[in-house]
Amino acid sequence: MYTCSLDRMTDKIKTFSKYGDAGHGGITRYSLSPEAKLAREEFIKRMKAIGAEIEIDDVANIYATLPGTDPGAKRIVTGSHVDSVKNGGNYDGILGVMSAMEVLETVAENNIPHKHPLTAMIWTNEEGSLYPPAMMVSGIVCNDYLPPEIAKNFKYENMMKSKAMEEHEGSAKTFGEALDASGYKGDAKYRLSPDKYLCNFEAHIEQGPILEEAGNDIGVVDCVLGMFNYSLKFTGFAAHAGTFPMSKRHDALYAASQALCYLHDEIDKLGRPELVYTTGEIYCHPCVHTVIPDEVEFSLDVRHEDPKVREQVMEIVKKIATMKWAGCDCEIRENWKRDTVYWNEKLVGYVKSAAEDADISHQMIHSGAGHDAQFVAYMLPTTMIFIQTKDGLSHCEPEYAKPEHCTSGATVLLNAILKADEDFE
Repeated sequence: MYTCSLDRMTDKIKTFSKYGDAGHGGITRYSLSPEAKLAREEFIKRMKAIGAEIEIDDVANIYATLPGTDPGAKRIVTGSHVDSVKNGGNYDGILGVMSAMEVLETVAENNIPHKHPLTAMIWTNEEGSLYPPAMMVSGIVCNDYLPPEIAKNFKYENMMKSKAMEEHEGSAKTFGEALDASGYKGDAKYRLSPDKYLCNFEAHIEQGPILEEAGNDIGVVDCVLGMFNYSLKFTGFAAHAGTFPMSKRHDALYAASQALCYLHDEIDKLGRPELVYTTGEIYCHPCVHTVIPDEVEFSLDVRHEDPKVREQVMEIVKKIATMKWAGCDCEIRENWKRDTVYWNEKLVGYVKSAAEDADISHQMIHSGAGHDAQFVAYMLPTTMIFIQTKDGLSHCEPEYAKPEHCTSGATVLLNAILKADEDFE
């Protein structure tokens, strides 16, 4: 069993936190931004220093590869993304890249024998912060292998036209323009593919409180939860806030608030503590303090492993659309859905065995969040490793993972990859 370097991991955490430093302990590092380019340059510099070969594909993914003893063997790949949300933390995504680097650095330093080439990878535009959707580029690269209802949302031509969500100094207006200007538009022949790659690992912070509350350093991930996302739109009519009688109003905001409370009450009655659901987006028209709202729309994001449980929630949502709410009509619209994506059982076993061999505290865990790995899983055997997150916080500046836990995660990743190198077919 081999152990990764705490000093080296600590140095990487400190160094990469400079690229996009927002001045409050976290980062803003949009995909293909100047800040992201600095992170990419750091990755390339460090990987070249250990003798890794650098390749860049046509959608700016970077691959750094150490050769194995068998020149005909397929590669084992591990990595994540360097882009962040606005005012995000120093670990989401980038920890998977730093862990991949640490694996290759440990192999090179110790001359660890391995048959398959080992590749550390940076995925482009996982967050979709400026250029939606999230997981854009893994959706492009894995498109031929995705279920049709997902694949249609990630066509290359459409993604190149995805517009920036906000004005940001130095950002291009579309992803295609940002890609052309980045200096990182390479060749499609370098894309991740099953003819060149054997399997995929991704390390990531947990982004939740489960590991910390259980006192475990590492999560052995078995799946990404299935989910659906719907919009519920309520329509009434606008009138003056000071002159129109209460009894005659069709207030769309009041209607939406009633329906939202009803949703919470009915979903909670299902008695499924592992079920999570969120309204994170709301639109109110005309959004003027002297006008009764005539149109309100809110999102509903629902996640659970079992499709039968998700269907129970869906029946509640459908019922909402058949009812009158404060005199307003409701219509529902599906935005997005996916089935639960299960990781390769053999790779999951390698992760669990590696944690046991290293005597690192661990437990089985699901992923509630989406990751590039979930799309790769349709193309290649894939699994993930979670690292404990302080207070469960992520996508915010207080996001934190102890260097010791990050190093433990890299150690588990390294030894799981070596098990795959020896045994996986």
